Amino acid sequence: MLYNWTVLPTCLPLVRRRCHTCASGRFRTGGKFRVNAHHKLIDAWLLVLCTGCGETAKLTVFERARVRTVRPELLDRLHHNDPGLAAELLQDPVLLRRNRVSLDWDGAWRLDTGGSDHLDQDAIDVSVGFAARIPVRPVRLIAEGCGLARAEVERLLSGGKVVSGVRLSGKLSGDFAFTLKY
Repeated sequence: MLYNWTVLPTCLPLVRRRCHTCASGRFRTGGKFRVNAHHKLIDAWLLVLCTGCGETAKLTVFERARVRTVRPELLDRLHHNDPGLAAELLQDPVLLRRNRVSLDWDGAWRLDTGGSDHLDQDAIDVSVGFAARIPVRPVRLIAEGCGLARAEVERLLSGGKVVSGVRLSGKLSGDFAFTLKY
């Protein structure tokens, strides 16, 4: 039987960026935007707050863009501080690269296994899906989903008891499948 697990975000991730005021390395976002127009040009930023001192920093969404090139529904979402838009923009690798930041997903996701009826099986086939691009170690997902220690999953992996079409070392943020034989 094939089991479907899903990695779901529980909140917005922290933004890794150095604070110029207190030298903290983490910022949180509440989904607020700042939009500034200069005649026919427009700038937009996602505002983030330092977790150490509360200082505000800006992540550039776009700058010096012609107003006509910005979709009206995007402009409306920016003006209304749409938290869904903030989540979408934080998933955009171009925005992250442009602002030279990365995301810290620790404590911002959960694994939905759909129940624990798979724990009494001798072997299970699992398909893992990601609701957002959350980089997670597959060993951690398997351990959490099966109620095992990570060291036990590593031992099963090296013993050939965990089989997958993708490499299970490192981090993954895309869908994958595996078979586990206890």
